[in-house]
Amino acid sequence: NRFVDPHVLKLFAVMSVDLGSEWMKIAIVKPGVPMEIALNKESRRKTPVAVCLKENERLFGDSALGVAVKNPKVVYRFLQSILGKTADNPQVAQYQKHFPEHQLQRDEKRGTVFFKFSEDSQYTPEELLGMILNYSRGLAQDFAEQPIKDAVITVPAYFNQAERRAVLQAAHIAGLKVLQLINDNTAVALNYGVFRRKDINSTAQNIMFYDMGSGSTTATIVMYQTVKTKESGTQPQLQIRGVGFDRTLGGFEMELRLRDHLAKLFNEQKKSKKDVRENLRAMAKLLKEAQRLKTVLSANAEHMAQIEGLMDDIDFKAKVTRSEFEALCEDLFDRVPGPVKEALAAAEMNMDEIDQVILVGGSTRVPKVQDVLLKAVGKEELSKNINADEAAAMGAVYQAAALSKAFKVKPFLVRDAAVFPIQVEFSRETEEEDGVKTVKHNKRILFQRMAPYPQRKVITFNRYMDDFVFYINYGDLSFLSEQDLKVFGSQNLTTVKLSGVGSSFKKHSEAESKGIKAHFNMDESGVLILDRVESVFETIVEEKEEESTLTKLGNTISSLFGGGSSDPTANVTEPVTGETDAEKAEKPEEKSDGEKAEEKEEDKKPKPQKKSKISEDITVELEVNDVLDPSTEDMEVLQDLTDRDLEKQEREKTLNSLEAFIFETQDKLYQDEYQAVVTEEEKEQITGKLSEASNWMDEEGYTAGTKELKEKLSELKKLCKAMFFRVEERKKWPDRLAALNTRAASITSIHPFFFHSFFPFFNTWKNETVAEQDKLSPTEKPVLLSKDIEAKLSLLDREVNYLLNKAKFAKPKPKDKAKDKNTTTTENSKANSTEEAEKVIPPKTEEVKPAEEPPTVEKKDEEPILELNPAENTDTGNPQSTNQFNIKIILT
Repeated sequence: NRFVDPHVLKLFAVMSVDLGSEWMKIAIVKPGVPMEIALNKESRRKTPVAVCLKENERLFGDSALGVAVKNPKVVYRFLQSILGKTADNPQVAQYQKHFPEHQLQRDEKRGTVFFKFSEDSQYTPEELLGMILNYSRGLAQDFAEQPIKDAVITVPAYFNQAERRAVLQAAHIAGLKVLQLINDNTAVALNYGVFRRKDINSTAQNIMFYDMGSGSTTATIVMYQTVKTKESGTQPQLQIRGVGFDRTLGGFEMELRLRDHLAKLFNEQKKSKKDVRENLRAMAKLLKEAQRLKTVLSANAEHMAQIEGLMDDIDFKAKVTRSEFEALCEDLFDRVPGPVKEALAAAEMNMDEIDQVILVGGSTRVPKVQDVLLKAVGKEELSKNINADEAAAMGAVYQAAALSKAFKVKPFLVRDAAVFPIQVEFSRETEEEDGVKTVKHNKRILFQRMAPYPQRKVITFNRYMDDFVFYINYGDLSFLSEQDLKVFGSQNLTTVKLSGVGSSFKKHSEAESKGIKAHFNMDESGVLILDRVESVFETIVEEKEEESTLTKLGNTISSLFGGGSSDPTANVTEPVTGETDAEKAEKPEEKSDGEKAEEKEEDKKPKPQKKSKISEDITVELEVNDVLDPSTEDMEVLQDLTDRDLEKQEREKTLNSLEAFIFETQDKLYQDEYQAVVTEEEKEQITGKLSEASNWMDEEGYTAGTKELKEKLSELKKLCKAMFFRVEERKKWPDRLAALNTRAASITSIHPFFFHSFFPFFNTWKNETVAEQDKLSPTEKPVLLSKDIEAKLSLLDREVNYLLNKAKFAKPKPKDKAKDKNTTTTENSKANSTEEAEKVIPPKTEEVKPAEEPPTVEKKDEEPILELNPAENTDTGNPQSTNQFNIKIILT
């Protein structure tokens, strides 16, 4: 708990999901449990990103993978690669090649793809991912034992705007409130920095994280340094300096090469006349074995691949060496240095400036990957001082705690960077000297490549006086290869249509225009948002010059003789937002109108002026040009499936409870403790009902609805309630009565009087109730109830604590001194002393009769004694108790 403050504002948890292409890791933070990986139902720390859709149920994670081997058509995996992609994207074709069992079809409305599950059912990648995220939320809630809604989700740094929006839509479908989409490399860097906070100082440290996962590879250069802030003083900060990536270089592509190699070996053995590559089920088995084989070959030079009943009950067995595996993936290993070079180019750095290279991701465990990378970076060694699998999840959950209002964490500043530049484009009609009008196309950079975010920008259009249109597009993407550009998709983001510009100029014709300002925000998730567009004007109001005290006095005297002055009222509004470099670049040079007003002698001294800003909101219409968001109707599909799953789970839970109750109760009826408390008639009735219910379960119960099952269970519980009650009471009696006797014995250590005067009340009740219970048959309703014994124990404890507290805090009464200072005789002194003593200790022989002799007044060193008087039931709050006493401490 070094990082998350245990003093929480509200008692609820937050979660993170490290959403990889093949696996996801879930972490939580809750009061008392800082930064912990949530285990799934199989008690594993990572869960496959997979969903299985059957006709009446859904399976997730490992359960879905289990079905994939038997029926791959109903299991959907590796959805990350087709999120936010149009149907003509090369990655969609690549996905179809990898998973030919699925029917991918074009969505004519959005231009994207969907999975055709049946004639009546179809699902988009966002919907399937939403199901998986909803499942991850359930795992987190089960682990945290409380509801969770807030989450931080990791995404690849190379995700563009359409891909990021797709993940947000999937999270919305899952009912998650996304605090932030954090780049996975940034989450890793945050986790690394949080645990090394003391090592970060004012000297910049540059570290490269090389992350090769299942589906892609990313190299990230991060600069760590302490900076001063106004809010919290000097704090550590990480800044993303450069990012390089390869979208398709990862462990999954290696596994596919191994799978195809195993298929070739099986065909060469000629144990079957069929081509194993045409059997989807057999290929799914080979892929599973290839995944295992890749892991084993990372630690062994060779290994035996084997699958029982691969196809047509034919077993497969073949030896594969590491050298064969490396030869299969030679072209993939050649691509390992690519992301490193791209990251250095983006950061405008060289390897000499990088302090260390840290490995992240499961696929970096492949020995050949490490060999090629080590040679490419030119370092003595590659660092492995971070959890390659869980660093992103732990960094993301730290960020979730920081963004949540429920937790207070130690600040760690994060400055992420936009991998792809974004610009604003607009056209304006200009008139040449010869009177010919031409259209000029302008571009203004909004966010440059590797620009930090979150950040707000304002673009000002100064030459428009009527409604116009501008465009938000990606900037220069020449650093991407031709293939990457095709995968990237549309380079046009949004068309922005403005209306109301002309009417704003007419409305404020007398004011000076300060342009049309468009306010942009790239938020914490790296998503660009156009907040608002406003038409800004400025008016000048003359203000009265500040007067000295003597002048004010003179004006006052003057006003007494008929003088006066006017005080114009200033119309003051909020100041104009400061312009960024992007705005200034768009601003035209100021032009002189060539006219100067004649200055009068009295106007030579300028009068004080006050500027007032006026802003008029402009109506904005956005037209998405990359990938359309799914409609609301499409996003309601998951809720129906979720409700169906919950209903199914509730029914299965009730069915299991009913089955268990029938079998367990039938067994209990043969146990001695149950046979002792039931009559033959009652036993026969219960046995008959249980047998009847068991037969009903075999015939109709497995198709019955949840309501009917609950009613049947409730009926049986009601029938057996009296029997269970009698057994439970007889089990509790010995412990409860022993506790009562033990408490009685402890009372005698307080004072013998207390035992004789107070305890008999309880002892009489116990003896009479136990005697009455002994007269009853075990089959009758008991009169000795465990709850009554507990109530008596509670009352006894309360009374004893009350008396002990009175004794603890009571103070002795001081003796009154003789007030007559003139009396000097010894006799008078003794008489006064005796008289005062008699006032202090009145005789109490009727209430208290101790066995020993009562102490005399003259013995000054005696211990204080307890004096007990019947209480008036004011302190205990129980007016019906007659066995309470007030305690007085009397010094003798």
